[in-house]
Amino acid sequence: MRFVKVCIQIAILYLIYWLGTLIQGLLHTAIPGSIIGMILLFLLLHTKVVKEKWLGDGAQFLLTYLALLFVPATVGIMNYLSFFNGKGIITVAIVLLSTFLVMVISSVVGEKIAIKKKQSKDLGEGYGA
Repeated sequence: MRFVKVCIQIAILYLIYWLGTLIQGLLHTAIPGSIIGMILLFLLLHTKVVKEKWLGDGAQFLLTYLALLFVPATVGIMNYLSFFNGKGIITVAIVLLSTFLVMVISSVVGEKIAIKKKQSKDLGEGYGA
């Protein structure tokens, strides 16, 4: 039963992605459809039209195997090695810097969210006493 639930949740996430690409195609914007889909998902979650628990297991499943999703893209780069000739050090530096920035920003945001949740939990317990 859990397998079916996860499959349905992934299908809903894919539908939101597909709507994003459809919107991008209709409006001919420079913003990728996947980004439009993410914004759409954010708005649906923020307005509580879609609840997090409705998609949580499917999203967690995708996050668990996220690294595997990058393998085809990484292998595809092998077709374009000539593009990187002479620029290898710069490319490595950019990748390392951007990875570091993502890690730092993610940790800061995660810490702030954890502190906010703890504070709201502490305030909630204070009222019950």
